[in-house]
Amino acid sequence: MVGMGFDVHRLAVGESMILGGINIDSPIGTVAHSDGDVLFHALADAIFGAIGDDDIGQYFPDTIDATKNMNSELIVRKALENMTAKGNKLINVDITIVLEEPKLKGNKALMKENIARICELPLDRVSVKATTNERMGFIGRSEGIVVYAICQVD
Repeated sequence: MVGMGFDVHRLAVGESMILGGINIDSPIGTVAHSDGDVLFHALADAIFGAIGDDDIGQYFPDTIDATKNMNSELIVRKALENMTAKGNKLINVDITIVLEEPKLKGNKALMKENIARICELPLDRVSVKATTNERMGFIGRSEGIVVYAICQVD
């Protein structure tokens, strides 16, 4: 089974940027109800999708105080818990981050290691890639970030 996740967040000066559980040094960050970890949000939705489950909004609505500023690792852990409860196992994870600034070259390995740890996967089963939007659209103007995630579940 394959699952695909997608998430997008606005960016603003003075907000924090957390991707894959890693704090990114940046003057801009995500505007969000939770900690804004758009990578973990996309990953959780990919896992939920692979097992035919609801999306993160059903489990972690942005309309209640209990999810305000929450650590998004908990969202991924819920998706993994639901997957395991259905008797499934995560095979691999492939992530693509679309962001103009900041450049993530120095952080991708840390994100990959953190995802592998949380998902209990070997490093060679986790891919984290970053690309720009060639200065086009809201991403190109550094107004937002998009993350695509895909995973295989057995």
